[in-house]
Amino acid sequence: MIVRLSPHFTLAEMTASQTAARRGIDNTPGDSEIAALRSLCVEVLEPVRKHFDRPVIVSSGYRSPALNRAIGGSATSQHSKGEAADFTVPGVSVLDLAQWMHRNLNYDQLIYEFGSWVHVSYRVGRLRNQELSAKRIGGRTKYLPGI
Repeated sequence: MIVRLSPHFTLAEMTASQTAARRGIDNTPGDSEIAALRSLCVEVLEPVRKHFDRPVIVSSGYRSPALNRAIGGSATSQHSKGEAADFTVPGVSVLDLAQWMHRNLNYDQLIYEFGSWVHVSYRVGRLRNQELSAKRIGGRTKYLPGI
């Protein structure tokens, strides 16, 4: 059975993980995480899909706590709450995508990640509308203000 979170996004694509499959990690979200994923899809990803009229390719959506640990994610990652996704839009530069989102959407965090993808989070309630850029400096990831 296909579980639709919004017109263009399914639960399966928002929970898909090659790492989880390879390592046998259960990446099944609970009801609160599914509700958060639905809000993320409706409030952020669908408007991106509509504006650019192109598929949104999610490389990382929900991560169970075990999966998040396995990939070395932050212990406070919004991915583990179903509130975040990393994605690209084919044929649209990541910078153009991040800048359009900054000008047109509400979100909790918008991170321009290494010039390669966008990380966005959304949570019901108070949104920070925080923009950051992730860069490698001295072999470490640094989060700098702005896009």
